[in-house]
Amino acid sequence: MAARIKKGDKVLVISGASKGVRGEVLRVLPTEQRAVVQGAAVAKRHTKPRGMGQPGGIVEQEAALHMSKLALIDPSTDKPTKVGFRVLDGGRKVRVARKSGTAIDG
Repeated sequence: MAARIKKGDKVLVISGASKGVRGEVLRVLPTEQRAVVQGAAVAKRHTKPRGMGQPGGIVEQEAALHMSKLALIDPSTDKPTKVGFRVLDGGRKVRVARKSGTAIDG
């Protein structure tokens, strides 16, 4: 199945504790249907020191969110949209914003 949300996309969190946060997708976990979004679902992790370069302490990290909680931001209108697919004349499959009908790069 084709990915509706990919690394580098701008998304909006539509439900949960981080609802309303806009950010960039840093990492996608397709087998778990999750994505890590910059600035959303920030969790505190207690880490041990690992050698001279890494001190221990409390580190804030983004946790993975389920894909169903994310809506892609349409690049042309800057509003959230659903994602569809279209096959171009050359046989290439591209993602399409459902609201505006424009192709999404990536």
